[in-house]
Amino acid sequence: MRNVITLMLFILVSLTWGTTWLAMRIAVETIPPIFATGMRFTLAAPLLIGMAWLTRTPLLFPPGQRYFQCTVCLFYFAIPFTLMIYGETWVDSGLASLIFSGMPVAVLIASVLLLNEKTSPLQLAGLAIAVAALAGILFEESERSRDSHWPGMLALVSAVVIHAIIYTQCKKRSCSTSVITFNALPCAGAGILLLVLGWFSEKPQMTLFSPSSVLATLYLGGGAGVAGILCYFSLQQRATAFQASLVFLVFPVITVTLEDHLYGYAISLPSLLLTLPLATGILVTLISRSGRPRQNKTRRNPELPSRGDA
Repeated sequence: MRNVITLMLFILVSLTWGTTWLAMRIAVETIPPIFATGMRFTLAAPLLIGMAWLTRTPLLFPPGQRYFQCTVCLFYFAIPFTLMIYGETWVDSGLASLIFSGMPVAVLIASVLLLNEKTSPLQLAGLAIAVAALAGILFEESERSRDSHWPGMLALVSAVVIHAIIYTQCKKRSCSTSVITFNALPCAGAGILLLVLGWFSEKPQMTLFSPSSVLATLYLGGGAGVAGILCYFSLQQRATAFQASLVFLVFPVITVTLEDHLYGYAISLPSLLLTLPLATGILVTLISRSGRPRQNKTRRNPELPSRGDA
């Protein structure tokens, strides 16, 4: 029974992450990126705060970590998630998901640079393969279209880097909080900040918001946000670190497949071939890190994300 539940959680997380990128694409069709991200977090925050109240979970980080809670609000939620959805105004969902599948590699690089984490030759080999393959995909997709994709690519890569840095800072600070505490108030703060910023800078016309964009934002806030967080956390409790991290190899396949089916867009054949060394490099990185004990697993958040979601 335990294995069945673990498998179901793995499928739910993979589907959630895989559909998140398409939902962001639909959301920004009629809603400006900053305002859409603010709506997303503002919808998710009351649900998370309500769960904290029901479970008697503290909303504040432990003493000594509360300034860092503001950092999480800005640099884990507000900035990178805005960069993600902004990137989708330039880049197709499938390519965006492939960029984010490299999160384990980005975390390894950040851990080496910021935490002086020791690496094995196997890790370095996986890192080199994944980075080279992803660079090849980005170059191929940018050359394929007459329109420049680089602003969106740079936004998405920046979001990955910022998330990886915050993850390593959490490890460095030994910031152990429940998954609800980590997400609730930072999510609320980011939502309010982005709504205000988006209102004045983007001047959204709510009468122009399409039903599909509004529904996609609702899904990002409630379904992909809250449900995605809790399912991935539950998966981490039941599965090994390696098994849970395999989601990073599965969700891009779902995104690419759905985008091709719904929009008739598929990445080029050279890029598709490069996904094999990309997946190999990520897999090697995950295998080489799987023997290490998981730290602060209550903090992990996909949108990440993880997931990427919040």
